[in-house]
Amino acid sequence: MNPDSVYEFTLPVFIKMLGGLKGVLKKAGEHGLDEATLLNDRLAPDMFPLVKQVQVATDNAKGVAARLSGSEVPSYPDTETTLAELDARIDKTIAYLQSITKESFANAEQVQVTFPYFPGKFMAGFEYAREYAIPNFFFHVATAYAIIRKNGVAIGKADYMNGLPLQDL
Repeated sequence: MNPDSVYEFTLPVFIKMLGGLKGVLKKAGEHGLDEATLLNDRLAPDMFPLVKQVQVATDNAKGVAARLSGSEVPSYPDTETTLAELDARIDKTIAYLQSITKESFANAEQVQVTFPYFPGKFMAGFEYAREYAIPNFFFHVATAYAIIRKNGVAIGKADYMNGLPLQDL
């Protein structure tokens, strides 16, 4: 896979899916649920609540962009307590992702990505994107979607997918 592909399979996909998450959060806000209850709801006792699912999804997206472009990972405090604040966090993340150029991914395949929770280990950029970053991002976005759906908000797969690039035959 070439560096352009690593870029194309990460940042534009993250931007699209974060846009879908914004839409799902908007529908949740319009549903009339108690925000504090919704934001603290989770699928299982040992899983993160909705607010943390969104925070981790945005952290993952900006972390991928920074690590694979050789930039410093922006730090966002995890202080959101409302849907509007989560929406603003998503907007800030999308703006950051849009600021990263395809050219900055020139060495993305070979970048050595390290994690504090895997001391002494690294993944090459391509494997990091394929094996960790993309699945992790989708896990947290899908879990946020599931928590919202579990709370009775009328959302479906089309909301999650946020459109398809369909063309006329």
